[in-house]
Amino acid sequence: MLAGIMIPARDHMMPSMIGSNGNLAAYGSTSGLSLSQPNLMDGGHHQLHPLEMAQNNSEGDLARLRDEEFDSTKSGSENQEGASGDDQEPRQKKKRYHRHTQHQIQEMEAFFKECPHPDDKQRKELSRQLGLEPLQVKFWFQNKRTQMKTQHERHENTQLRAENEKLRADNMRYREALSNASCPNCGGPTAIGEMSFDEHHMRLENARLREEIDRISAIAAKYVGKPVVNYPILSSPMAPRPLELGVGGFGGQPGGEMFGGAGDLLKSISGPTEADKPMIIELAVAAMEEMVRMSQLGEPLWTVSLDGATDVLNEDEYIRTFPRGIGPKPSGFKSEASRENAVVIMNHINLVEILMDVNQWSNVFSGIVSRAATLEVLSTGVAGNYNGALQVMTAEFQVPSPLVPTRESYFVRYCKQHADSTWAVVDVSLDNLRPSPTARCRRRPSGCVIQEMPNGYSKVVWVEHVEVDDRGVHSLYKQLVNSGHAFGAKRWVATLDRQCERLASAMATNIPTGEVGVITSQEGRKSMLKLAERMVISFCAGVSASTAHTWTTLSGTGADDVRVMTRKSVDDPGRPPGIVLSAATSFWLPVPPKRVFDFLRDENSRSEWDILSNGGVVQEMAHIANGRDTGNCVSLLRVNSANSSQSNMLILQESCTDSTGSFVIYAPVDIVAMNVVLNGGDPDYVALLPSGFAILPDGSAAPGGEVGPSGSLLTVAFQILVDSVPTAKLSLGSVATVNSLIACTVERIRASLSCETA
Repeated sequence: MLAGIMIPARDHMMPSMIGSNGNLAAYGSTSGLSLSQPNLMDGGHHQLHPLEMAQNNSEGDLARLRDEEFDSTKSGSENQEGASGDDQEPRQKKKRYHRHTQHQIQEMEAFFKECPHPDDKQRKELSRQLGLEPLQVKFWFQNKRTQMKTQHERHENTQLRAENEKLRADNMRYREALSNASCPNCGGPTAIGEMSFDEHHMRLENARLREEIDRISAIAAKYVGKPVVNYPILSSPMAPRPLELGVGGFGGQPGGEMFGGAGDLLKSISGPTEADKPMIIELAVAAMEEMVRMSQLGEPLWTVSLDGATDVLNEDEYIRTFPRGIGPKPSGFKSEASRENAVVIMNHINLVEILMDVNQWSNVFSGIVSRAATLEVLSTGVAGNYNGALQVMTAEFQVPSPLVPTRESYFVRYCKQHADSTWAVVDVSLDNLRPSPTARCRRRPSGCVIQEMPNGYSKVVWVEHVEVDDRGVHSLYKQLVNSGHAFGAKRWVATLDRQCERLASAMATNIPTGEVGVITSQEGRKSMLKLAERMVISFCAGVSASTAHTWTTLSGTGADDVRVMTRKSVDDPGRPPGIVLSAATSFWLPVPPKRVFDFLRDENSRSEWDILSNGGVVQEMAHIANGRDTGNCVSLLRVNSANSSQSNMLILQESCTDSTGSFVIYAPVDIVAMNVVLNGGDPDYVALLPSGFAILPDGSAAPGGEVGPSGSLLTVAFQILVDSVPTAKLSLGSVATVNSLIACTVERIRASLSCETA
């Protein structure tokens, strides 16, 4: 439905799109979406006052005060040692010194502990209390800071010297042990040449692994405090520190209000302790080796499914091959393992950067990752790239429906360059460090191996291996989740492939100029694609059963429930201010996903389900193709009202599809604002309230054994502005109107598609 529909608003500046008689008005009943943008010309500009500087002191006075202050600071640390030798010798020109009193020094020492960098106001107040000049106080603090820095450096040098001596002694001890090594068979001295080939190979492998651990340990030494040699047992669970994740508002913006309250699991997770970090490093190195081997090995670890299209993990062989791991599978959990590969249109360096930047990663995979945060970066990598980068993260993985619980995970991500053109990125769960009775998902080593290909392409092999308690999944989605296609490697790779095509389209310069409606301006294309990306991210962030959301069931039974929640939008130029009601429902259709997708994205059939178009003709004004599939595009639509007295409305729409799912997402946009965007202007100030559809296969098996096109799972979601005053209370009438709106839309879609099927 139309995002930004307005239900009786208190603010007369934003007209309502629901008539006084309670009936829904058409798009054209308003002249356009009112943009509540901050007026940069009104207020907010405070007059700058010139800095008042006291210039009563001459340069000679300043020099005298510096001399006096240097001596007074010195006296603070030496006043117990008596007079210096200089005081006992006659001078040709005795200089006047001013030593601070014991009381003055004690007061400034105490203040220094609280605030080593006082501002002008604090210095003046302190000088007034102690009977000193402000400049004396200033120079005393300057000298005190220098003195503390020197002492700190001296202490660090002493520690480093002691550590160096310890390492030198260890080195000598190892050298001596190696020189005295004996042959296990004869007891005589041994040499490399006398070892068996297998033993020599094992020693080289051990040395390589030890070097890998030592390198990461050295990078993380400033966090761990000492080189990692012996790994301690996992520390006992510590009391969690609150992690400030932005939840409850739009797209992770803090401060939103919803019905009830949600137990946000991600919010309670704390970062690692110092004692945990050595174990995290060891776990990451072992996970990297396991994931790379899982990406390369075939039978008996992986067997081919009956249809020959997917790889199936042999769990018994996995336990034999990787006996260490992260421990046995928790009771009540089931394993999900999958492997997929593809060649994508992006170079390997850019792919690594997307995976290691939490913001880019969550944006590219917005349909899978509902929220993500980096808790702590243990290493940023070496040589100016992500080789050796190590970071502790939290993430929430989703299926775009309120009927499927999200999967929260606390894990470490490790990136390593294996050869000049091959990189690998691996995740492994850290839930053992912070056991939680509410945890429902655990990630075994999962990630991808990226290999450089010619012409800017990359080959990606993705391994996804989790253990999960999925008993909370609604029966409608059970089959899809059990098939592994809801959260598996195929969905990750299909999403990555589609997004790489989208990014390539944004950078394209050879756009054909002959086709009508194609946007050829490079700046206009980039701005419009950026605006559409924000619209998609906002939609995906508000449609799942995230722990940041609290859905309230309004009506219906079983799968036809309509779920709603409210959020506040305040001081966000990208969204209209006020109270926004989000409504969503999911249901099954006996129609293949592709047919549902084509029906919903086609502007010619829009009037069959879009109640608010009120019979108006929908026309495509412009579009940007962003993939091989013709369904992957961004369009600008115009609703030509049947009533000539009503103004027309523009709709921004993005449709995207791949083998694992499809989206049709749209939002009404202001005509003036879109003209700015099409001319290459900043799209961040265009207010959007996206609505749309998420279309997934139902998971039923086709004759070949693969997930087939026998049915679709459709999620319909609206975001509707019900009051332009953020502090307003939600009326029951508004909720009832939205409930009626979504129910009527569902019935229209069902009726239209059933007629097509018949």
